Amino acid sequence: MKLAFLWRNLGNSVVYYPKLAKVTGGVTAAVFFCQLVQWQSQLNNPDEWVKISVDEIERETGLSKVEQQYARSQLVKRSLIQERAGDNSNMLEFWPNIDAFETILEAFCDEDYKNHYQVSNGKNNHASLEVETVKTDKFFPGQRQPISVKVNPNYQFSGPWNSQEQFEQFQRALLEYFKEKGYDNPGGCVFKIIDGMTKGLVSPFWDEFISGIPLGASQKVKRDWEIEPGIPYPVFEEERIQYYVHKGEPLEVAVAKARSDLRDPVLGKNLWEGFLRKCDRIADEAIKAKKLGVRTPYLPPSFTNKPEITKESVMNKLAAVAPDFSLESSTTASLPNSRLELTEVEDKSPASTGDIPSLAALQSAYKTPMGRTLVERQIAEHPEWGYGIVDGEVVDLMPF
Repeated sequence: MKLAFLWRNLGNSVVYYPKLAKVTGGVTAAVFFCQLVQWQSQLNNPDEWVKISVDEIERETGLSKVEQQYARSQLVKRSLIQERAGDNSNMLEFWPNIDAFETILEAFCDEDYKNHYQVSNGKNNHASLEVETVKTDKFFPGQRQPISVKVNPNYQFSGPWNSQEQFEQFQRALLEYFKEKGYDNPGGCVFKIIDGMTKGLVSPFWDEFISGIPLGASQKVKRDWEIEPGIPYPVFEEERIQYYVHKGEPLEVAVAKARSDLRDPVLGKNLWEGFLRKCDRIADEAIKAKKLGVRTPYLPPSFTNKPEITKESVMNKLAAVAPDFSLESSTTASLPNSRLELTEVEDKSPASTGDIPSLAALQSAYKTPMGRTLVERQIAEHPEWGYGIVDGEVVDLMPF
């Protein structure tokens, strides 16, 4: 009873001739054309156009809107139907061309029609025609060939290494290199290099490994603005750092942005060309100043030699100031004391006592990040001192 009830609710079946799929351009086109001919046979006038909507077609044939569009395009291309818009936007009108259908069907049954579709690889005509027609219907594609490839269970990477031990040493060297460079997935990078080598790709890492030089050393490129690969001229780097400092960036952010800019080959080249022009202008001005009797022409602060800042140098300075302080043991608990000491320095500063500080004292304090803010505020509050900040350095505006 359940099967009979289900069968009654399936509705009417649609006439479909499988062989017509080769003539009409696919299964969907054959279903659409057969249903269209059946609708026309129910009209009083055989030359009358069939008026139907997309929803009615889907309800009768089960073809979706996209499938209907594809079927119509195949039939129109073969001149098997004509179509036009109906009286309103929801209606369509079709006229099946039975004469054209009979002509194509007769040609299909004729041997000359098969020879017309014969392919050049020597296969029989029927097989070539069948392949051609099956591929025209994207809604009923042919069965795909399996894409899996059988792999030997004992498969091993084959490459230029002489032994398994040498191969493992190369892997470890690659892994350490990518770890040092900070890659998120160093193991995946190692696999890509070795997999490429097994496929015949040349790897400079292997050439470096067998030559005994550090991995990546031969691949570094020395730019015009670098004293060695990856290390720019100190003056050039300091000039870029001062650029971001003058824009209001904190010193640590300015250093990070400057070094990022100089690692960019295109941006670094443009900045280097501009820096050379600036140096050329400064040199011309210095030469003119010397001709006028100036013994020491002015140079920007970035052109002065500065000692390299390292972890050891910073820790030595901090140990000299506060023996109990170190970078390893510092915690957030020491921050309130730092703020308190800065407040005490401000309270005991010459500004609060009425004494004018010396130029050397201000220049020394201006070299530290906390002192820079304090000195800038004091100079702004006391213009009567005659001091100012020029090119990131405290100078005497009234030397005479």
